[in-house]
Amino acid sequence: MKYILLVMFLAATLFGDELGWSDDYDKALQQAKKEHKLVYVLVTSVDCGWCKKFERTTLQDEGVKKRLKKEFVTVHFIRELNFVPKQFKTAPIPRHYFTDAKGNILYNSLGYRKVDTFMAFMDNAEEKYEMNQKEKKQ
Repeated sequence: MKYILLVMFLAATLFGDELGWSDDYDKALQQAKKEHKLVYVLVTSVDCGWCKKFERTTLQDEGVKKRLKKEFVTVHFIRELNFVPKQFKTAPIPRHYFTDAKGNILYNSLGYRKVDTFMAFMDNAEEKYEMNQKEKKQ
């Protein structure tokens, strides 16, 4: 039990409240709909070295944090500690998912990513969303 509490404390400290990370996907979808944002879902593990590296580097970049906060609702699942909805694979990790406010997966990838590649992931998700919106209007 102490181990689980320590992991939760470290995760909270690492991410802080700056991006408003949630582990409740349904609430994140509601928030995304209300705020007209997309959802970024990160799936990690307690003992994943690549996950920790991604969290310590890419997610600490000021540009990444600013963009995530402005354009996305953020969800973080630690697969040993959280219920992970079935549409999100939990192995291998880290896994990255971008969804619209209805839960449709727009883009996904796995593994550690540097800032420039992660920024491109966000671009890809937004482009896919815009394409979907245009198709619906036609």
